[in-house]
Amino acid sequence: MTHIYFMNMPSPLFITETDDVRCYLCPNNCKIESGRFGACGVRGNKGGKAIIPFNGFITSLALDPVEKKPLYHYKPGSQILSLGFTGCNLRCPFCQNWHISQNTDAPGKFMKCGEIVSAALRNEAPSIAYTYSEPLVHAEYLLDCMTLARRHGIANVLVTNGCVNAEAAAEILKFTDAANIDLKSFSGETYSKILGGDHNAVLEFIKLAHNMGVHVEITTLIVPGLNDSEDELDAASDFIAALNSGIPWHLSAYHPDYRWNAPPTDADFVLRAAKEAQKKLRYVYTGNIAMNNDTRCDCGEFLVRRRGYQVNISGLAAEEKYYKCAKCGKPAQIIR
Repeated sequence: MTHIYFMNMPSPLFITETDDVRCYLCPNNCKIESGRFGACGVRGNKGGKAIIPFNGFITSLALDPVEKKPLYHYKPGSQILSLGFTGCNLRCPFCQNWHISQNTDAPGKFMKCGEIVSAALRNEAPSIAYTYSEPLVHAEYLLDCMTLARRHGIANVLVTNGCVNAEAAAEILKFTDAANIDLKSFSGETYSKILGGDHNAVLEFIKLAHNMGVHVEITTLIVPGLNDSEDELDAASDFIAALNSGIPWHLSAYHPDYRWNAPPTDADFVLRAAKEAQKKLRYVYTGNIAMNNDTRCDCGEFLVRRRGYQVNISGLAAEEKYYKCAKCGKPAQIIR
């Protein structure tokens, strides 16, 4: 039996025994035969040896508004360098990035971490986002890039499904400044039977990120007939509120894509769900519908006005790490 360690992981991501490779990065714990890949499509076995041939393979590199991640309480109005990968350890049939998440033949190029960090510095982007498809299945590359980014004073942002085992999560979250985590459902059955994931692992990832001081925002894509019941949305808001009622929750409207053909989510339903969630959570935002997502202070003053990805932060005054209300001076839960 051979244990294969990457970077300073506290436990091996791969264990090989005879010709098979077992990957322990995520709850799938894939046993990979020679010549094959795990469920993510990017972590494999060649001749009894673990391989990560897509390490550093980038399918997209773009300068985005940070609000596009979406992050509404983290460096509002700033630009973020976003890089996308290929592969994913989930199989969401409604995936809106399936061209890269479910397809390792997507076009792209290999880039060294130094090239990524240099691009962020050149564009004066204060943050790098690991996004578009699932970044966690590229844990080794993440750790390399995140370490280098930190060294150059650049923040690291994860946009992730959060479905990863605890030991790898803890190591990656050490280098993570902010994360938008998909809470795709509040049903273990939906995760296991439809998405191919582990609901409890995602909840633990969210808890761990929050407890480690990572700025956390959560996104739920509301899919009619799948995760839109009153009980399920209520349970999700209870979970978030128990962690911190100030965690922003983004409720987004689904549209048909990939292998899911249910009608689009009704905009009025999203607004009603958001209004209900606001009884427990301070900040609930809506996505994929025509709606302004402003943030107000308790004094009633606008802190941030948003029109799509255009933002006005004149209602904020700078503190050391967080902003405060420019009118009443109360601290705002918004990182500058």
